[in-house]
Amino acid sequence: MLTKITRIENSKPELVEIHCHSVSDEVNEIIAFVKSRQGQLSGSIGDRQYEIPVTDIFYIESVDNRSFIYTKGKIYETKQKLYELEDALRDKRFLRISKSMLLNLMKVSSIRPGLNGRFIAVLSSGEQAVISRKYVPAFKKALKGENRHDD
Repeated sequence: MLTKITRIENSKPELVEIHCHSVSDEVNEIIAFVKSRQGQLSGSIGDRQYEIPVTDIFYIESVDNRSFIYTKGKIYETKQKLYELEDALRDKRFLRISKSMLLNLMKVSSIRPGLNGRFIAVLSSGEQAVISRKYVPAFKKALKGENRHDD
């Protein structure tokens, strides 16, 4: 597959255009990757509000009915519920790995088996996230690039 990059003026919107003979798995992977790199979430630290690029997020965790967004070195609180965030991040390579956590698959550097059928995801930040046994099958499918939703 050939690639071509054309620089444009800052005033013009960026565009990814794909010319292909058919929409193959490879093309779908490229589309999914591009979509996964777009967007942002709102979060706060104290009384200050921030827009957090999705690409900066390692994971999102719900603790005591409050949702927190974890980036490298910062923790933001968000008003959104975990199930709302899961829905909003569905096509951005985020996956629920436990009852209380969504994981950005683009931040996983390695995986190893844990106890009782669980897995441990080691993130590029060095942190570790436990993938609950219930969510391991969906996690394996997501790593293989299979569609994890039946919509």
